[in-house]
Amino acid sequence: MTVSFHPAAESELAGAVEYYEEREPGLGYDFAVEVYATIDRVVTHPAAWPFVDVGIRRAMVRRFPYGILYADQNDKIFVVALMHLHRAPGYWRRRL
Repeated sequence: MTVSFHPAAESELAGAVEYYEEREPGLGYDFAVEVYATIDRVVTHPAAWPFVDVGIRRAMVRRFPYGILYADQNDKIFVVALMHLHRAPGYWRRRL
């Protein structure tokens, strides 16, 4: 199964890694590791997380207040957003 990112989701990931790295050296790396571990869990069990919208599921990232919003498109996982859980929850819907 392949994984692809919406361009805005890629920017969210890069921005969050940079933010955490500025707060504490190594924390950005830790964040990225947790995000990719979550994506690995999604690839292994794509139907394990609840729907938050039609065709969109949310997997929670451990240790950090983020959720990965994704669509399971047969042989592909499409990451729609890397959503901070304390921000406007529906901002990503315009990406669909």
